Amino acid sequence: MLANIILAFTALTALVAAQSAELAGNVGPLTTIATKKATKTCDITSSAYGAVADGKTDISAALNKAFAACKSGGVVVIPSGNYALSTWVTLSGGNKWGLQLDGTILRTGTAGGNMIMIEHGTDFELFSSTGKGAMQGYGYVFHKAGSTSGPRLLRFYEMTDFSVHDIALVDSPAFHFSLDTCDSGEVYNMAIRGGNQGGLDGIDVWSTNIWIHDVMVTNKDECVTVKSPSKNILVEQVYCNWSGGCAMGSLGADTAISDITYKNIYAWASNQMYMIKSNGGSGTVANVVLENFIGHGNAYSLDIDQYWSSMSAVAGSGVQLSNIKINNFTGTETDGAERGPVKILCADGAPCTGVDVSDFNMWTETGSSQAYTCRSAYTDLSVSPAKFCLKNAASRPSYDLVTKTVTSAPAGYAAPTMAADLASPTWGTTEEIPIPAIPASFFPGTTPIKALAGA
Repeated sequence: MLANIILAFTALTALVAAQSAELAGNVGPLTTIATKKATKTCDITSSAYGAVADGKTDISAALNKAFAACKSGGVVVIPSGNYALSTWVTLSGGNKWGLQLDGTILRTGTAGGNMIMIEHGTDFELFSSTGKGAMQGYGYVFHKAGSTSGPRLLRFYEMTDFSVHDIALVDSPAFHFSLDTCDSGEVYNMAIRGGNQGGLDGIDVWSTNIWIHDVMVTNKDECVTVKSPSKNILVEQVYCNWSGGCAMGSLGADTAISDITYKNIYAWASNQMYMIKSNGGSGTVANVVLENFIGHGNAYSLDIDQYWSSMSAVAGSGVQLSNIKINNFTGTETDGAERGPVKILCADGAPCTGVDVSDFNMWTETGSSQAYTCRSAYTDLSVSPAKFCLKNAASRPSYDLVTKTVTSAPAGYAAPTMAADLASPTWGTTEEIPIPAIPASFFPGTTPIKALAGA
C-alpha cells in the first residue's frame, strides 16, 4: 500500500489538482514577481536606502525606506550577504509587492515582539531566489539564560493572497513563524530549525484557506500547528525532523476549527506524530483528515488528549470533536507499552463522534507489546467489535478509560526512513544553531510539489 501511495504522490499534476479540493479556493499571490520587478525594484543596499552587508549595521531604516518606495507595486531586494537587524520592522498595507531575501538577517536587537511583521496587505510574496535566504535569531543567547521572552522571527497578520517560500528560519528566541487571521496563503520549501526546548514553535496558523507544504522543522515544540479559529487548511509533505511533531491546539473556549487536512507527514524523534490537545473548553472541531503518516522514534503517535495536563483547565464541558478521519499510519514508536500508538481521550462532557481509524499499522521499538487507550470516543465505522479501543453505538454516553494491550505486530508496519534524519542535535539551547540547507525531499519517495529555488 505504501508503494502505491508514494507513486500517486510523485505525480505533480495529481498533487496540484488534489489541493484545490481541500481548500476554499486559489491561494498565493495574484501578480507574478516578474511583473512586480518590471514595475519597480528597491535594493536596500542602493544609495537611496543605504543598507550595508556587514552584519553589524542596523538595516531597519533602509528596509522601511525601500518598503515605502515599493509597497504599491514592486520588489524589495535584500541581496546576498549578512545584515544586522536591531530595531524590529512592521511592514503594513502593501499591495502587489514582494520581498526577496537572498541574504541572511541576523538578530542584533533584544526587544520582544516580532523581528519582521507583515500586516494588512495583499498580493505579496516573501521568497529567496537562490534558496539561501535566511533569518538567524540567535535564540540560544536567551535560552541559555533560561528565557523564551525574546522576539518571534516572522509574523503575518491580516494578509491575503500571499506566499512565503524557499527561505530558512533559524533559532528564534520564541516562535518562528505565525500566520494570524490570514486568508488564501501558501507556505512551502522551507527549513525551520530551533532550539531543543518548548515554546519555540515552527509554524502556527490560525487563518482560512492556507496551503502549507514541503517544510522541514527541527525544534522541541510544535512542528506545524493549527489553532483556533481556522478553516480550510491543507498541510502536506512536512518533515518533523527531531521536533515536537504536528498538532492542533491548545484548544480552549469557543473553539472553531473545521476542514483541516494533514497528509504525507513524516515524524522522526519527535514528541508525537499528531496531537489534538485541550483541557475543558468549548466549541467544535469538525472534518479533520489525517492520512499517510510515517513515524520512527517518536514518543506518541496518534495522541488525542482532552485532559492534557500541560495546560490549565478551561471552563466548559469540552471541545466537541466530530468527523475525524485517520488513515494509513505506519512505522514505529519508541515504547508502545509506555506510550501506545493510539491514544484517544475525549471529554466526558462532549464525547468524540466519528473518530474513524483505518489502515493503522504501528509497532513498538522497545519490548513486545503496545497499548491502545480510549475514553468517551466513538467511531462511525460499522465494524464489530470496534477497532482498537473505540466504541460504536447509537447512543454515545461518556465512558471511563479503556485500555487494550496487543502482543503481536500488525502486518505492514514497516516504513522507510529519511536520509536527513538527525542524530541527537549537538546545539541544544546553549550554542549557535547553524543555518540548514533546504532538503530535497520532505516525505519518503516524493519531491517538492514546487521546484526548490536555485535547484
